[in-house]
Amino acid sequence: MSGFEFLKPGIVLGSILYAIIGVLVFWISFVIIDKLTPYKLWEEIVEHKNLALAIVVGSMCISIGLIVASAIH
Repeated sequence: MSGFEFLKPGIVLGSILYAIIGVLVFWISFVIIDKLTPYKLWEEIVEHKNLALAIVVGSMCISIGLIVASAIH
C-alpha cells in the first residue's frame, strides 16, 4: 500500500492548492509585464500577427512557469 501514498487527501489537496497558487502567481506576473510594455501584448500578437513578440512572450511564460514551479517544489 506504500505505493499509493500520493492518493492521501492531504497530499492531493496540497497539490491542488499549490497548483492554484502557481497559476495565480503566473497570471499576476503576466499582467504586470503586460502593463509594463508600451502596447497590449495580446492585441499585438493576435491582431497584428507579430511572430517575434509571440516567441518572446512564449519564452517569458516558460521562464515564469519554471520559476513558480521551482519556488513551489
